[in-house]
Amino acid sequence: MSLEIIAFIASILFGIVLYWRESKSNKVYRFFNKILYSKELQMPPNSKKGFLYQQSFLMRLVYVAVLFLAGILIARFLIPIDLMTISLFASSMFGTLLGTYLANFVFKSSEVIDEKGDSLMDAVKETVEKGKDFIQELESKDKKGDAETSRGVEESQSEAKPEVNKTSARDRLKDKGLM
Repeated sequence: MSLEIIAFIASILFGIVLYWRESKSNKVYRFFNKILYSKELQMPPNSKKGFLYQQSFLMRLVYVAVLFLAGILIARFLIPIDLMTISLFASSMFGTLLGTYLANFVFKSSEVIDEKGDSLMDAVKETVEKGKDFIQELESKDKKGDAETSRGVEESQSEAKPEVNKTSARDRLKDKGLM
């Protein structure tokens, strides 16, 4: 089981390396394309398509299976010991395919970041500014709410007290005729 895990992790790295190499140069694919197809059916000179690079899942699966089967045949003739089992073969294929898709994800995300890096930074800055404004609005509402509640308490206290005449005591005595 540990040999399969090691082979799986190694095949993920192998898939990443294969995909990266094909993204830089697809000379091997072009060579086989020229051998197998007529001049009219050959790929255009500006195409970057390779065995794994810019291929559909099914074609990647076929090319990886052929690669590992060729590797198994060579290993069987060179080393008479049974090294490759079916589970090791399957985990290596799956790991290689996973590695190619992982590399594809990294390439695509780096392209998106390169293309829209400035707009992403602007979007982040706008979001931060909107967040600051929202927090300031909440703080001002909290202060207004505290002021309104303190006014409400003062008004309720003044309502509880009896009304006091606003005239002075001297004026009240004059009004009654006592002075």
